[in-house]
Amino acid sequence: MKRIVRNYETFLKLTNAISHSKDPKEIALIVVESITTALKVKGCALFLMDQKRDELKVASSYGLSKEYINKGPLSAIKSISQSLREGPVAIYDVSDDPRIQYPEEAKKEGIASILSVPIIVGGACIGALRVYTSEPWEFTLDDVDFVQALAQIAGVVIVKSKAYQGQKESIRVLKNMRDVQTRRKTRRTPYEGVPTSVPTGTL
Repeated sequence: MKRIVRNYETFLKLTNAISHSKDPKEIALIVVESITTALKVKGCALFLMDQKRDELKVASSYGLSKEYINKGPLSAIKSISQSLREGPVAIYDVSDDPRIQYPEEAKKEGIASILSVPIIVGGACIGALRVYTSEPWEFTLDDVDFVQALAQIAGVVIVKSKAYQGQKESIRVLKNMRDVQTRRKTRRTPYEGVPTSVPTGTL
């Protein structure tokens, strides 16, 4: 029952916050903070895929140090890549798992276990949501479903928010172009409005 209440309260808080924001960065922060608080874990991070470099870029994180976040480029091929292709992956011991790209940095950060779930939108993986614990953690099916559901919500909202911002930028550019054209059409030369000749008898 406690988990059901936790999930309900988190979803309610998240959807309410999302309804008041169209900023992708703010939405990402709300998601990672909500998951960290709800599961009472060390931290959480949301990554978006950089297709050109095959890397995962941090969109937002909560509960993790800057040193760990900036430890180096996160390869989509080397860092728990299975979760990007096949679905959620839970790693019980990060110090003894070849799927971890930076095991020493994780150990230094005090991370024991990691849950990684893909963010899927329109059938394509656009990133990953990862949960970090300070103690060995056997993630339950309920934990995985909870994180995966939030990952899907976050993905859809972030994509739509980016599209909305792109649309706003396009409108701004078109408006500026229209204003320039209007100014050009209404601009007068130094001789506009001055008679080319003065009729005789008027002086």
